[in-house]
Amino acid sequence: MSIRFKLLTEADVRSVLTMDDLIDTMASALKRFSTGRVEQPVRLMLRAKGDEGLFATMPAFAREPNALGAKLVTVFGGNHARGLPSHLASIVLLDPDTGALLALMDGRYITEARTAAVSAVSSRLLARKTAGSLAIIGTGVQAHSHLDALSRVHTFRSVTVWSPTKAHRDAFAAAHQVKTADHPGEAVVGADVIVLVTSSPTPVVENGWVKPGAHVISVGACLPTQREMDADLVARAQLFVDSRTAALVESGDVVQGISEGRFGPDHIVAELGEVVNGAGGRRSDTEVTIFKSLGMAVEDVTAADLVYRRAVDRNVGRELEL
Repeated sequence: MSIRFKLLTEADVRSVLTMDDLIDTMASALKRFSTGRVEQPVRLMLRAKGDEGLFATMPAFAREPNALGAKLVTVFGGNHARGLPSHLASIVLLDPDTGALLALMDGRYITEARTAAVSAVSSRLLARKTAGSLAIIGTGVQAHSHLDALSRVHTFRSVTVWSPTKAHRDAFAAAHQVKTADHPGEAVVGADVIVLVTSSPTPVVENGWVKPGAHVISVGACLPTQREMDADLVARAQLFVDSRTAALVESGDVVQGISEGRFGPDHIVAELGEVVNGAGGRRSDTEVTIFKSLGMAVEDVTAADLVYRRAVDRNVGRELEL
C-alpha cells in the first residue's frame, strides 16, 4: 500500500504562512506545552564533522488539536562560504491517528519565523505596554524576522542595530530604515526592548547597559557552554523561559549562573506558556524581564500543521507517493 504525502518547499511554506497567524499559533502552542498537552523530550543534539557542525532531532506530539511530527535541524558555521544558510532544517509531519507521513517540508523558514513569533509573544506579555524603542544585537536572519514580528506587537519610535561587522549593520539599516550603533552598549542603553540574536559564545550585553523596565529577549547561546548575557543581568532580572526542563540543561545563561551560585533553579519565574495561561508576568514598570528562548519542537510541529492545512486548502505543493 502506497502513502501519498505533500512536499512543500520554502516558497510553498512562505506562501501560506503569515507572521500574524504564527504569533497566535505560537501562543497556543506555548500554552499547550505548559499545561501538559504536549509530549516532547529535550532535543537530542549531536556534534557533526568534529565541532564544526551540530545536528539536532526535535519530535513532538501536541494534543487538542492533535499534531505529530519532528524537525531535523543542522547548524554548520562554514555554510556561508558555500553559499548556504548556516541553519538548515526539514520537518516531517505525521498523521496523529495513524503515524503515516502527511508532509515533508522545508523547516528553515519555519524556524526563522516561529522563533521571532515566540519572541513577539514574550514581548506582548512581558514588555511594558508603552515600549517604544528597540535594540537589536545581531544582523542575521533572526534580526530581520524579529524586527518584523516585534513591530506587530509594539509601535517603535526608535530602532537601533549593532553587529560586529560594520558592513552588515549598515546593510541591515539600509534595508529597514533603522539606526546603527558603533558599540553594543550604545544600542542597548535606553532601549525598552532588547533582542539578542547572535552566534557569540560569550556575553554581548552587560547589566549596566540595561535600563530599569527593559525587556530582554535572548535567542542565541543555546548550548550550556555558551552565554549571551552577563551573569549580573540574569541574576538581576525576572527570568522567563520556554521550557524549564530545557533551560536547566541547554542554556548556558541559566546553567552557568546556577553552577556559580548566582541563583538557583527557582530563579526561573515561569514558562512563557504559563504566562499565556494567566500566570503572573511583569510586576512593575521598573523591573527587568528576560525571556530566554531555546526553541521547542512543539513550535515547529504546530507551525508545520498550520502550513499543511493551509497548503491542502489552497492546493499548494506537490503530492508524492512513498
